[in-house]
Amino acid sequence: MKFDNRPQGAGLVRRRVAVGATAAVMGISAVLGTGLTTAARADDGAKLTGIILGVGASESQRVVSWYSSANTAQVVQIVPTSKIKHGEFDKHAVTFPATVAANIVNGGYNAHATIDGLKKNTAYSYRVGTEGNWSPTYSFKTQDFKGDFDFLFYGDPQIGSSGNVAMDGAGWADTVNVSLAANPKAELLVSGGDQVESANTETQWDAFLAPDKLRQYPWAATIGNHDVGGKAYEQHFWTPNTDRSAPYYNGDAATRSGGDYWYMYKDVLFIDLNSNAYANNSDAAHISYVTNVVKEQGAKAKYTVLVYHHSIYSPASHANDGDNKVRRQDFPTAFSNLGVDLVLQGHDHSYSRSYVIKNGQKSNKDEQPGAAQVAQGPGGVIYVTANSASGSKYYDITAPDTTKDPNYGPDPLNPKSHWANSVENQEHVRTYVKVQVRGDKLVVENLRSGTCAAPNAAVELGQESWCGPDSGASAAQPVGSTVDKVAIRPYDDKGHHNKEADEQTPAPAESATQLQ
Repeated sequence: MKFDNRPQGAGLVRRRVAVGATAAVMGISAVLGTGLTTAARADDGAKLTGIILGVGASESQRVVSWYSSANTAQVVQIVPTSKIKHGEFDKHAVTFPATVAANIVNGGYNAHATIDGLKKNTAYSYRVGTEGNWSPTYSFKTQDFKGDFDFLFYGDPQIGSSGNVAMDGAGWADTVNVSLAANPKAELLVSGGDQVESANTETQWDAFLAPDKLRQYPWAATIGNHDVGGKAYEQHFWTPNTDRSAPYYNGDAATRSGGDYWYMYKDVLFIDLNSNAYANNSDAAHISYVTNVVKEQGAKAKYTVLVYHHSIYSPASHANDGDNKVRRQDFPTAFSNLGVDLVLQGHDHSYSRSYVIKNGQKSNKDEQPGAAQVAQGPGGVIYVTANSASGSKYYDITAPDTTKDPNYGPDPLNPKSHWANSVENQEHVRTYVKVQVRGDKLVVENLRSGTCAAPNAAVELGQESWCGPDSGASAAQPVGSTVDKVAIRPYDDKGHHNKEADEQTPAPAESATQLQ
């Protein structure tokens, strides 16, 4: 069923609604204009919580997920905001039946529904539930379905990791609000994983889901190692085109979460991997998944962006984890061969941006640290790791250590950094990454969403002894200031960089980690 701005009659599509461990076909008929009539009315006392707007398979879709205390047939009802009169959904409203299933976590139920057939440049309002028991109304706006767009990437909120859920939640909410106040036309919010500290602790999920912006902008979820240990991740986020086969899953499907998925948004093919699954040849399975998706969908895209949690070119505490050392061998050549442009990662609670990497090596030995513009060349890939978006936990940059991994030593041009990284930064302040998708380039910018002041839980609680640039030797920079920015010139299918010569802009006199 698609949203086409027309009232529906008795011909509303019937869908199978899974309730608990069984699937029952529940007839749903719509009488739009005066409300929704269902074959099985909901208990009016049902509590509807955890509502979040998710990314769909394309720019004309959104997925809404939520929790319910009642085992009933539920829907998403949506209408163009311009058609709402006196707060009422009128005959232009359309309903999308939800799939409802038993919640392993809290004994309630989780639901999701896909909104399809959205129009471009249109404001919509929606609510979930059923007649007599609706959630509050939320709104979102679609934009052009072609051309340039911006999206925001957030590293590890990991609510609860400081030991204080309220402080972590405050930092996360502030980053969400600051980033979207600065970028109100951002079209996607992309996760680096580890939404929470403990996979099945609902108080942490409540704090993560608290910002209302998560009901107004689509969240593209990524599963982190702290999310994988229970079912709450899957119950809170329904993702499109998801493969939950064993090699992508990492554990018992009855009690854990996982899976690889993909979606297309304008000219970008996004592929999201469950990097928690890496043993027993899972890296080969992930590569096969990416290969098949690129083969089937890549011709429709100008750029390919991979997202997963574990940063293979991590500069901090996880730099030489055993699984990362394996992935550094398994992933890069495959990603180069597949024409991947950008890889977004989390897990290490610090910021880094790689040089252009081809087949696991620096592509251009003359590329300077902190270069403000780079040219990819064939097979060139940029790897970015996002710092903490909440301030709940930071990891300090480590020195390259060839005794732990002889293949991950210092950068000849900047021996304090690892050879793969053009920029490594940790200031113990919250940041987020903005990506501008343009016809001739990708622009990646790491921006400060906080300072050393509250909300910044790890600093407030004394878990970090310093804060600010240069290991605290310099004053904290203002909210909205730039840590790092690079324009990436992609390599087109004719063998030339789009609209630009191949020369690289020289590194600025000031370190890129201190750009204002």
